[in-house]
Amino acid sequence: MPSTPHRALRGFLALCTAAGLASVAAPSASAAPGTGPTAVVTMGDSYISGEAGRWLGNSLTNSGSRNGTDRAWTGSAYDPSRVYGATAGGCHRSDTAEVKSAGPIVSSLINLACSGATTENVIRASQGGQAYKGEAPQADQLAAVAASHDVELIALSIGGNDLGFADIIATCAKDYIVWYSYCHDDQQAEVDAKIDGVMADVGRSVDEIRAVMTAAGYAPSDYRIVLQSYPSPIPRAAENRYAESGWARTNTGGCPFWNADSTWARDSLVPQLANRLKGVAAAKGVQFMDLRDALQGREVCAKASKQVTSTVPASATTSEWARWIDSQSTQGLVQESMHPNAYGQQALGRCLALVHARPTGNHSCKNTAGSGASGMYLTAG
Repeated sequence: MPSTPHRALRGFLALCTAAGLASVAAPSASAAPGTGPTAVVTMGDSYISGEAGRWLGNSLTNSGSRNGTDRAWTGSAYDPSRVYGATAGGCHRSDTAEVKSAGPIVSSLINLACSGATTENVIRASQGGQAYKGEAPQADQLAAVAASHDVELIALSIGGNDLGFADIIATCAKDYIVWYSYCHDDQQAEVDAKIDGVMADVGRSVDEIRAVMTAAGYAPSDYRIVLQSYPSPIPRAAENRYAESGWARTNTGGCPFWNADSTWARDSLVPQLANRLKGVAAAKGVQFMDLRDALQGREVCAKASKQVTSTVPASATTSEWARWIDSQSTQGLVQESMHPNAYGQQALGRCLALVHARPTGNHSCKNTAGSGASGMYLTAG
């Protein structure tokens, strides 16, 4: 973005308004917003922080590199910090997180998202927001970035934890493994009871981002906010390669869900959330990126994908792009379950790069069967 005289004044404004974030005694330490390095910032929860970026597909081998799927393998032990850095065991910002996989679209690719975050972890502390995992609310962190960088785009993924995604997954898996009953009817009622409030909080999160950027001296035309939805990590029943009965879905595939529940999640819950988030984006005047179909055919247990074995190597063209449920807890952390893995995150990074190049309109991002991240493409809407 070109610098203008108006934007050149932001350095002074930022020093006056960002109390505790910049030093008036040493103004040279902070670039004027709009004249610093260009930046794209991601905010929100685990689907954008990089949770499960440790994994290149899924393998039943529980030792060593797990047939090359475990990027934390050092050759003698497992070190998740190789993937998550200092956020291992916490926010899980992986080296393949969406923004880190977007490529050289700007000078600085900044990830403020945190696995497990809710809308209250985005909102500024002064407005009632809450710190999380030892970090200040994300909007407060954004204030520091806005003061030192020329922020072009802010991508936000939030609302899933407010809605209780993890609890829904746990309930549905337990209903398959333990109770032999369906979950979709009860869980749909839970979602319907919460979703209006959750969408209001998502809207407030967008408002908070705007407030921070305005306080830093940015005009609305100086940057963009992109609100994104969630991809489905499991396929609809007709596209599951494991039979509904028996233990293969649990012990082999890592997708312990009944057909009716799988189809509900893929074709009802994920679209419902996407459509409501699109409504928030429209109401707040921000762009929307629909990811509901981003993992189509690459989900855990999908017929079009394969597990990694000693004879089937990890590959972005054939492996699953989401982390399975490790019911025996023999690999990694349970919190990584049902998230885009390294391949999935690389694909979402390509989506972000494509949207960065489209300054207007809403877009859906989809994959090309048999292709890696380079095969991701946008459609209108």
